[in-house]
Amino acid sequence: MKFLDKAKIRIVSGKGGNGMVAWRREKYVDKGGPAGGDGGRGGDIYLIADEHISTLMDFKHKSVYKAQGGENGGIKGMHGAGADDLYIKVPLGTVVRDTKTGNVIGDLTEDGQTLLVAKGGRGGRGNARFATANRKAPQFCEPGEPGIERVLELELKLIADVGLLGMPNAGKSTFISAVSSAKPKIADYPFTTLVPNLGVVKKSDGGAYVIADIPGLIEGASEGVGLGHEFLRHVERCRFLLHIVDMTVENPLENYKIINNELAKHSERLKNLYQITVLNKADAVDETVREELKKEFQKISSDVFVISAVTRENLQELLFFIDKKIDEIPKPDFEIDIQEDTGAYDNDDSNFEVTKFAKDGFIVTGGKINRLAGVTDARNTEQVVRLQNILTSMGVFEELKKKGIKNGDTIIIGHLELVHYDDELWDSSK
Repeated sequence: MKFLDKAKIRIVSGKGGNGMVAWRREKYVDKGGPAGGDGGRGGDIYLIADEHISTLMDFKHKSVYKAQGGENGGIKGMHGAGADDLYIKVPLGTVVRDTKTGNVIGDLTEDGQTLLVAKGGRGGRGNARFATANRKAPQFCEPGEPGIERVLELELKLIADVGLLGMPNAGKSTFISAVSSAKPKIADYPFTTLVPNLGVVKKSDGGAYVIADIPGLIEGASEGVGLGHEFLRHVERCRFLLHIVDMTVENPLENYKIINNELAKHSERLKNLYQITVLNKADAVDETVREELKKEFQKISSDVFVISAVTRENLQELLFFIDKKIDEIPKPDFEIDIQEDTGAYDNDDSNFEVTKFAKDGFIVTGGKINRLAGVTDARNTEQVVRLQNILTSMGVFEELKKKGIKNGDTIIIGHLELVHYDDELWDSSK
């Protein structure tokens, strides 16, 4: 299984429902007035942190998420139903970035924490909303607002109290299986661990902490060599590190220095993060080698333990010490520069384009314009006049004049085919 700690998703919030043009038709209601209902709102999209998810693997199989649209308004003042919101589950430690701006817009670190990433479109108003003392029978309604479409990048930074580091085959997986209920794959060849393993370790006082087995690092990991480069970011949120060293290799101290050099290259925080040095595989070396290595490492590391993860030799002593450090060292105040996310509310689709398609024909396209055309009946003068006023305020006629429109030329907007006469529109079918 490949560990997926980065993913891109495309999200589309729900479109608002259109308003309705309708009239009261009851037999005993004299001069029944406007009764068109409003459209329902489109569904919002949220990301929600879930402690039961540990990877972004689900997004490899599904990367497009669309919320439902709101219902259109109805007769007799009936409003369309609003759509349900869509919640997308992500692991704890997910950092969210808007690919368009490059800004980080969220950091989900607590179970149940939510982040609004796309607001649904507002429902359009029915003609009943436009009735006034001077305009008692409005013949028009509003279209619903569009949904918001955007692409987000999700990056997972595992949340663990203790990070296990070491060369491949140093015994990290064996250690985490010995101290927790985690069941990582263990074998005697390089890069057995292809994904980070999380284990929950019970403390002597009844509490617990999370320990992460990070895949083995090798020299050059910070530049992308081996597996470690992909996972160095996951140790940044740890309280401290447990550096597992294999005592059976030719030069354990050199391996130790290689790993710390890669940490320093990655970030200043990792360079200075507190470490407990754990000399592993004591069962495979004699007592003289143990003592010599321990003395050698004590010259450069303040806390050194000699253990065997296989036989559990000295394991309990190490766990008591880890318990103590968990209480002493607070969780890091991991600051991420989160920008205000205006993109979640950006329903503006007022951009338009004018294209000349024939000697006397023009096509006007654009999200808002197409939606306005969708609720306009070209046979209804009041609706056409309202459309004309909106097009004027948006600068569409000004652009048409720049393109050379003349009286009698045809303008196509969505399903409408209209004729232009000195800033007036007429149904070409008449």
